Amino acid sequence: MRYKFTPAKNPRVLIIQKVYSKVINNEQKITFEKHRFKKFIKDVVLGTIERLELINEEIKIIENTFNLNNLDNIFKIIIQCATFELMFKPNLSRKIIIKEYLNVSNFFLNNSQTKYLNAILDNLSKKINK
Repeated sequence: MRYKFTPAKNPRVLIIQKVYSKVINNEQKITFEKHRFKKFIKDVVLGTIERLELINEEIKIIENTFNLNNLDNIFKIIIQCATFELMFKPNLSRKIIIKEYLNVSNFFLNNSQTKYLNAILDNLSKKINK
């Protein structure tokens, strides 16, 4: 059975929002409300924040191919969260991770940015997989 989430209940939308709020206000305490995928949301949010330096090092691998300097914070956070999943959630299909982040990116980015995100995540996925 497939589950349809409203944007407010989509696990990856919640992940992006929580990481974004922590980046904007580092003093803010992160809370995790009751949710069907609470453990997954918590793992990705805390894992992304805790391993941000390592994730950013991994993202630097593609800087020769993509200009990442002038990206919005929300765009960078989407890349960071997706990279965390690509690196530390091996039981999830890379294609599904990318597809899910592209789907939720429509709530945060315009269409041309989503296409750029697709190219970045696809490239990162291939580099991480090696």
